[in-house]
Amino acid sequence: MADHRRTIALTTVLAALVLVSTVAAPMASARPAHEIPVRDVSDANLAEPTADGWEEVPASDVPLSSAPSSVPNADDTTVETVDVQAVRTDQRLYVRLEWQDATRDMNANSTREFADAVAVQFPANTSSRPPIAMGGPDNRVNVWYWSGATGTQELLAGGAGSTTPFQNPAVEANATHQGTGGNATWTVVYSRSLEAPSENRTDLRTDGDLDVSFAVWNGSNGERSGQKAVSEWHYYPFGGGPEGPPYETLLWTVAGIAIVAVIGVTSFGIYRTRGAE
Repeated sequence: MADHRRTIALTTVLAALVLVSTVAAPMASARPAHEIPVRDVSDANLAEPTADGWEEVPASDVPLSSAPSSVPNADDTTVETVDVQAVRTDQRLYVRLEWQDATRDMNANSTREFADAVAVQFPANTSSRPPIAMGGPDNRVNVWYWSGATGTQELLAGGAGSTTPFQNPAVEANATHQGTGGNATWTVVYSRSLEAPSENRTDLRTDGDLDVSFAVWNGSNGERSGQKAVSEWHYYPFGGGPEGPPYETLLWTVAGIAIVAVIGVTSFGIYRTRGAE
């Protein structure tokens, strides 16, 4: 009889574990492919690319491909991925981008020299998603741009060829190029206050998902203007997402209920078995 009860107990535990894994696995894999995690903290000093705090921030490898464009050699781009991290404090958003580039191209002084560059694109109005190629006339985009030759710029665009720079950029950027050869990387950190300082700038205080996309230019490959490597639209889950506390709470609540249910059903079976004896 004791062996019989031990067998039932062991079966109960195994059944609970199987049920938990069956419930948890699909939920854990339910994170949308285009979501980029954001670390929310009360305060941080992450303006520098090499700041220690970035080691604790989750990263996403965002794939890039040549931008559709009519410019010569538009499909000749070399950067295939960019590593993206993001931190939001009570006051600012920090976006850190890192990609491989063997050369440090800082000049754009002739028709044969072009600088390395990178850009982050947000909808100027977060209520809807603009066209990916620099927005549209009725749905413009706010672009944060850094170039080895010109430094930091903040742009407004409503379609290809409509780019207008803000006179006083609200965005700050710091960049560093480290390593040699194929292991060398560029790292650029953008930061800006959450509150939009003026019209046509993205309000980062949203509690919903914030669309974002990226572009990279490799100057030594002759990349400039429309010849660039770009991503699709991704998004920051500022309203909470699969990696956030609400998701984890739901996951473990369901798992706990599953365990209790299995134990309860098995205990009732044991009770009935004893009654039959």
